[in-house]
Amino acid sequence: MTARLDALQAALEDTLGAKVTALVRDRGELTVHVKAADYHAAALQLRDHPVLAFEQLIDLCGLDMSGWKDLPHDGPRFIVVSHLLSVSKNWRVRLKVACADDDLPLVASVTDVWSSANWFEREAFDLYGILFEGHADLRRILTDYGFIGHPMRKDFPTTGHVEMRYDAERKRVIYQPVTIEPREITPRIVREDNYGGPH
Repeated sequence: MTARLDALQAALEDTLGAKVTALVRDRGELTVHVKAADYHAAALQLRDHPVLAFEQLIDLCGLDMSGWKDLPHDGPRFIVVSHLLSVSKNWRVRLKVACADDDLPLVASVTDVWSSANWFEREAFDLYGILFEGHADLRRILTDYGFIGHPMRKDFPTTGHVEMRYDAERKRVIYQPVTIEPREITPRIVREDNYGGPH
């Protein structure tokens, strides 16, 4: 396993060169970090280079790094993470790219590199507000068309902004401000004397 990981790491460093801003090796996995400006070119090289041959994008997701692990985050807030697989070489890599602007998170779309990125990028747009430049049909995929905001962002309220209900008088679905009262729930543990069986 270590020799294969060494070979993959060397191939990644050799192929991507200066595009790699960081290469992290942890728990038998490799994570390659690239700049937003190099993201699309790096994706093409990862797919097309005969030594790497990452033919499949297995997953792509967004991340909001603000308040990560309840610690202040120094750096770009939004990150796009892709998991790639080479069937022919039998190895995997994680590709990370940070959006340069927190107010307008934007990276290139990789749908022309891996068609499977289509719905994944739509999901990252819907949930985090990350824009994928060059995506042919970037619209919401999980939330409703009239939804306001991006629900996976750390600053999005857990109750949301509006709630939807059916209005019998109007005979249609309506939106109204959230009516949920915020409350703090403190768990209470009650155990019986013989909890866990006889001792």
